Amino acid sequence: MRDRQAYLNQKIEHIDIKRHNVVSLVEDMQYLANSARDLSRAARIFDRMVCDNDCTIFLCLAGSLVSAGLKCVFTDLIRSNMVDAIVSTGANIVDQDFFEALGFHHYVADDRLRLGLDDQELRRLHLDRIYDTLIDEDELRVCDETIREIADALEPGMYSSREFIRAMGEYLQTTGRDSADSIVLEAFRRDVPIFCPAFSDCSAGFGLVAHQAARKDKPKVGIDSVRDFLEITECKIKSRETGLLMLGGGVPKNFAQDIVVAAEILEGDCPMHKYAIQVTVADVRDGGLSGSTLREACSWGKVDTAYEQMVYSEATLAVPLVAGYAYHKGNWRQRHGRRLAQMLAPAGAAAPAE
Repeated sequence: MRDRQAYLNQKIEHIDIKRHNVVSLVEDMQYLANSARDLSRAARIFDRMVCDNDCTIFLCLAGSLVSAGLKCVFTDLIRSNMVDAIVSTGANIVDQDFFEALGFHHYVADDRLRLGLDDQELRRLHLDRIYDTLIDEDELRVCDETIREIADALEPGMYSSREFIRAMGEYLQTTGRDSADSIVLEAFRRDVPIFCPAFSDCSAGFGLVAHQAARKDKPKVGIDSVRDFLEITECKIKSRETGLLMLGGGVPKNFAQDIVVAAEILEGDCPMHKYAIQVTVADVRDGGLSGSTLREACSWGKVDTAYEQMVYSEATLAVPLVAGYAYHKGNWRQRHGRRLAQMLAPAGAAAPAE
């Protein structure tokens, strides 16, 4: 049996799009075929979103993206005002980003883990595997407990995930972790709302379960998923013109697209998302949402078809090229952040607990 530390000797190094000017490469790819041409068009659509001063940009995150090394891509997009709101799985925000902001790391697993090394051994060593990446289970438990501490410090009541995640950002800043590259922290600083409509499906869930179990019949903190949906919809209503950069599918994709329909129900008239890009490896043929095309979404009144592009690629390959292209084009320098969180109810104004 190998020692735990033998597995944890190479940290994931997050890619820095600022170091690699990919503009000429991506522009040349438009004259290729297949996925290269799709990716080039997606990058140019994303840059067009950034240039459109009337467009609010939603970033959707699904799949293990932060653990795979893309965290700094997303923090740079936030810092560069190329993201106005985020809709994500809880894992990317809590188990991965917040986890690293607490000082922990993800690790590169050696090739033998993909060639049949016994996962039972990893279990005995308290090491969790995400394909070819490792994370320390004991450190994850610290993340769970920190979420519980944040919940314990809040006024009892029902919060949207956006409000709770803002409290997480405030925690990072006030506890001296404000030097970390963190999606949660940068979003807190720049009033970029982060929504996790399935917030309990991650370390946040374990922390909140522990919080509620300890409180028993006393007032406690809870997450209101309907309030989540309403707040995301309010972002659409107040913005009107919107664009989507969707990485993966699942719940973030569904909620980000459904806000058009919800806005129509509330307001009577609301334009479809003007721009939409999705990077995915999901197959359209099973009828599932993750692989459904953006043109199919048009039939539901969610996405316009003038500026939409599916890119069938694994995210760690496509995202640095798409984001790097827009970054080095430099049009973000003329763009101002929307600070959408300021338009929503202030964090802490939660509905009282029953």
